[in-house]
Amino acid sequence: MSDRKLAVDGVSKRYGDMVALSEMTFEVAAGEIFGFVGSNGAGKTTTMRIMLGVLAADAGEVRWDGVPVTLETRSRIGYMPEERGLYPRMRVGEQLEYLARLHGLGRAAAARATREWTARLGVDHRLGDEVQKLSLGNQQRVQLAAALVHDPEILVLDEPFSGLDPVAVDVMSAVLKEKCAQGVPVIFSSHQLELVERLCDRVGIVRAGRMVACGTVPELRGTGTEELVVDVPGAAGDWADGLPGVTVAGREGSRTVLTLDAGADDQAVLRAALAQGPVREFARRLPALTELFRHVVSSEDEGGVGVAAAGDAESKQTGESA
Repeated sequence: MSDRKLAVDGVSKRYGDMVALSEMTFEVAAGEIFGFVGSNGAGKTTTMRIMLGVLAADAGEVRWDGVPVTLETRSRIGYMPEERGLYPRMRVGEQLEYLARLHGLGRAAAARATREWTARLGVDHRLGDEVQKLSLGNQQRVQLAAALVHDPEILVLDEPFSGLDPVAVDVMSAVLKEKCAQGVPVIFSSHQLELVERLCDRVGIVRAGRMVACGTVPELRGTGTEELVVDVPGAAGDWADGLPGVTVAGREGSRTVLTLDAGADDQAVLRAALAQGPVREFARRLPALTELFRHVVSSEDEGGVGVAAAGDAESKQTGESA
């Protein structure tokens, strides 16, 4: 596997007094899928636009294989914007061939790549249709084809799974895994955290323009509070209330989710559960990425307010969300 990396190093961006990014730093290795998650306005799209040269950073730089990214490097990046960038009145096949040729492919190679990717993504029967006549899901597939048609060295995808049905999600997931296996670094943002948890080698969580947590999913989950899940069908809703060192974190149907203070006796919890009836489940678990994300981004501070406003400012300039 190549040791090449896409590095975002100390990138900062301001809109007047509002901070959109503050020393954003992370790396994506060749052959790695990196999930980029955060609330709306956290700075994900701004980071991606700077990686593509759509926006200029106030400080810091983006490097590929140790060298600052240039216009020539960007021609080898496959980019899928959150606000889709296709020409609505242009036919699918003509548009993909045109975009492939803009990235340096010859006429025959562009036509061949267009046929291959539209077939792979299940829209080859729509090659002669205008993009605006496609469903949103099929437009999404064509947009992904546009990011892939020139055989990019790097993939940067902003909310690529938005609006897709489960079959299309599976197709797109398979494509990302395939490109990863070929040594392509893949970075994508998504609010579908279960999907991020399933697909990604590493995940970065962004809040108020800063990277506040970054690591593998097990590493991130390991920073959370371990939970105890107890399933006692028919138990009283308050059966765990008042147990020493035990806090009821939530309920999932007949399952009660508990957190235990250090030194709390889990066997005392088990005895209390058995007193309610047969226990179907009694297991410890680490929090899911969704729960960790809620915890990490839930605290609001002055930076959080500023970056949301910065996102609004950028939206007015570009017509897209930050």
